[in-house]
Amino acid sequence: MIVRSLENVLGTERDVQAETWSSRRLLLKNDGMGFSLHDTVLHEGTVTRMWYKNHVEAVYCIEGEAVLEDLTNNKTYTIKAGDMYALSGNEQHILTVKQRFRCVCVFNPPCTGREVHDEEGAYPILD
Repeated sequence: MIVRSLENVLGTERDVQAETWSSRRLLLKNDGMGFSLHDTVLHEGTVTRMWYKNHVEAVYCIEGEAVLEDLTNNKTYTIKAGDMYALSGNEQHILTVKQRFRCVCVFNPPCTGREVHDEEGAYPILD
């Protein structure tokens, strides 16, 4: 059994900071669950372009509001607390944060914990 609190992740190697977001990685590949689980905050007023071409991702918003632009299918959605979206087809997308956006993200294959977006907005597959 794994029991881990967000408080114990903050300030460790599992607390990854980037220009537009902070990702607190609660479960990683080495935990052996077959997916990774992240508590992520995207900062108000930021725009993040992403393309998880190597992963599928599900996102559940627990706080805030953002506009999700699905570049692959040319659709736009407003995402707020209580909404979920899943990138089941490796869609290229842009998230424009209107209000501090906190979400729980699940990735498959699982992240190792060192991933940050590359020049395409993707996470590489790391061992």
